Amino acid sequence: MSLTVNMSRLRADLVSLSFIGRLTGGGITRTSFSAADLAARQWYQARCAEAGLALRTDGIGNMFAEAAGAGNGGAGSGAARPAAVWSGSHLDTVPDGGAFDGAVGAVAALESVRRLAEERVELARPVRAVVFADEEGNYNHLLGSTALARDFTRDELAAMTGRDGDRLVDAITAIGWNPDALAGNRADPEQVYAFVELHIEQGPNLEASRTDIGVVTSVVAIGGAVAEFRGRADHAGTTPMTRRQDPLRAAAQLIAALPAITATVSDTAVATCGKLVTFPGGANVVPALVRMLLDYRDPDAGRLARLDERLIAAARQAAAAHDVTLHWAAEPPVAPVELNPRVRSAIGASARGLGLSAVAMPSGAGHDAQNMATLAPTGMIFVPSRDGRSHSPAEHTDWEDIENGANVLLATLTGLATTGLPDSGSAGA
Repeated sequence: MSLTVNMSRLRADLVSLSFIGRLTGGGITRTSFSAADLAARQWYQARCAEAGLALRTDGIGNMFAEAAGAGNGGAGSGAARPAAVWSGSHLDTVPDGGAFDGAVGAVAALESVRRLAEERVELARPVRAVVFADEEGNYNHLLGSTALARDFTRDELAAMTGRDGDRLVDAITAIGWNPDALAGNRADPEQVYAFVELHIEQGPNLEASRTDIGVVTSVVAIGGAVAEFRGRADHAGTTPMTRRQDPLRAAAQLIAALPAITATVSDTAVATCGKLVTFPGGANVVPALVRMLLDYRDPDAGRLARLDERLIAAARQAAAAHDVTLHWAAEPPVAPVELNPRVRSAIGASARGLGLSAVAMPSGAGHDAQNMATLAPTGMIFVPSRDGRSHSPAEHTDWEDIENGANVLLATLTGLATTGLPDSGSAGA
């Protein structure tokens, strides 16, 4: 009989974690480096201590856990081989998010390491559970895994601000960490044998097709920008409509144009304004400044670049139409990635071995896996999301589906850590 996860423990962990950062309306807010995030980190540390696992945190906040004595050839350690098999996700959430995005993959990876250690499975290489910092991009898209993949310069880090305008270096200082340690955390690719991430689908396809497991083929390209329209503050009652320099009108024009702009690029392109802030923010004051947070995506890097160009052009047109100025600050795009066929083959074989149905499918959401794919052979496992809902309190995945996904993850990690990557085989499900 194959090794399986302890589902009662895994479920209890996910339920316990879901109360950290819980809001009165049922949603969860665990913004990276906030008090709730620190509490989640302490919770994770306690689970590792209970299991006798060695835990390390790097300078940007990524956490690495593995069985004591299993080797410590991780990011920045300089330890000898063999390279480890990595698995994990994130504990941070979007504002008013759900209990499963990120958490399922992070806790299932931890559970996999625990089960391998408990059963004293003979491994050719260690298995390491990873929690990535700020996956949700409060300060930068996929902050922690990007640091592992390419690192950041000190100037880049000093310029990073959160959705509320706070600086990353200030947030790190406030929690007692060393801001000078934010740089220099790139992982040594020679010490990462493979990476597998379990995640909820965040879409409706698996549920609609009654399929147990998604074997992810590719991950979407992501762009982001802050657009600031600056006009002139005036009295809301005494300033004629024809004499206003209202930046909110310009922002509204750009937002209204998003569907038409994306349609000119492709039928898979999307663009979202997830936050809009006005200054000074009074109901009876024409705004002087409007700051927009934009997120835009397409599976193809070339199309994403065209989308970026057309969004900027539309923003400039909106600024000119309303006699305001525009400042556009774009984040470096996150490149799309094809996931490794051999890891995908291993995932599909694990699913079939457990009697589960599986299908090959792309991911329209960004994940740490796309950064890890630049370091090592990488794959992703999806499990169904009820009604396709995610990034909201309505997010839900049935426990049976979580158990299925966790067991596929454990079987895949075990195979990679014992026999290694398959020599060949189908890249799909």
